Amino acid sequence: MLKTQRADGVQTLLLDRPELGNALGPALVEALIDAVDAACGDAELHTLVLRSTGRHFCTGLDLVELPQLSDGDLLLRLVRIETLLARLWHAPLRTVALARGRTWGAGADLFAACDLRVAAPDTLLRFPGAQFGVVLGTRRLAERIGADAARRLVIEGGELSAPQALAAGLASSVGEDAEMTPPQVDRATAAAIRAATRPDLRDADLAALVRSASRPGLQGRIQAYRDRLRAARPG
Repeated sequence: MLKTQRADGVQTLLLDRPELGNALGPALVEALIDAVDAACGDAELHTLVLRSTGRHFCTGLDLVELPQLSDGDLLLRLVRIETLLARLWHAPLRTVALARGRTWGAGADLFAACDLRVAAPDTLLRFPGAQFGVVLGTRRLAERIGADAARRLVIEGGELSAPQALAAGLASSVGEDAEMTPPQVDRATAAAIRAATRPDLRDADLAALVRSASRPGLQGRIQAYRDRLRAARPG
């Protein structure tokens, strides 16, 4: 589910659910939160890397059990994903995402939350949450690509290839890996720079998510979205 590797000040978190596209189920989200918190508390680390096994980086929220989930169940899952994203966004060490294949929904939000965002040439990014009424990660996306572009991408339901993500500013580079040399400043200084340049809007982000996701009928809206995807598939 989640594997960890450590070498030379770099902690790597490997999403390891390839049979499900590394979708974010509750156990994986909690494991990621714990691992991010542990890395943030480890002064010997300078970089935290997110990568995956299999063809896809992360296909978003795990919906295998959707028919059995209530609106409240889904709201809690989304709140915990937002908690994970906020931890990454405000981490006191450099964060890196190495994406490939489908990087959709909460997976795309994971990518956007990291400092360095490397997209393999086959990466496809989507932010479909608004299609079932959920506001998740939009402000962070707007900081990456600009408010107008973020609104358009989220509302119109577009998809970005790796070159398009690079041109938009969502990806830092296109490739298979990233340079992991230590930063030139210590962690305390890096954290202070983040605080000076990145307002802490965690409460506002969480409130926006809860307001959107608490509208009755969340489970039905997600199911309708899945049905539309299935109907659009060729064959």
